[in-house]
Amino acid sequence: MQRLKLIPLFGFTTLLTACGGDMSDLELFIDETKQAHHGKVDPLPEFPPYQTYTYDPLDIRDPFRPQTDLSASPIAADTEYTGPRPEATRRREPLEGYPVDSLKMVGLLQQQTQTWGLVKDPEGTIHRVQPGNYAGQNHGKIIQVSETKIEIVELVPDGLSGWVNRDAQLAMAED
Repeated sequence: MQRLKLIPLFGFTTLLTACGGDMSDLELFIDETKQAHHGKVDPLPEFPPYQTYTYDPLDIRDPFRPQTDLSASPIAADTEYTGPRPEATRRREPLEGYPVDSLKMVGLLQQQTQTWGLVKDPEGTIHRVQPGNYAGQNHGKIIQVSETKIEIVELVPDGLSGWVNRDAQLAMAED
């Protein structure tokens, strides 16, 4: 039993003596490396001094007012806006969750007089669409499906509290 207690002590002693030794080759390598590499830091670039700006309200427009006169727009408070606008009560369709440029037309399906376009979304799901369906995040309504493309009219804000129509299309994907 006495010998079994000496084995770990002997192993520990051997381990400690193995850590010491001649390290002159390592010290020589470090000295050579220090002499061979002399770092140099480039000086900081010169920056021009900051120029202050004095705002003179008599010479330029007020930065806190709109650039356009909203009272002259067709959407003045006393008039009813008659231009295009999104249907607020319409139920959204699955393809309205993706931008139009991320959708791809991948095929056409015809059955007697009925024609559908096949559209692939970014997740890889294929949807069957026809005129009257919606696609894209800008209230895009599909107006025509042909063999080579699907024509869409999007409804985008004009920046003055109104809406304008913008044409878009999905061309047949060439895979």
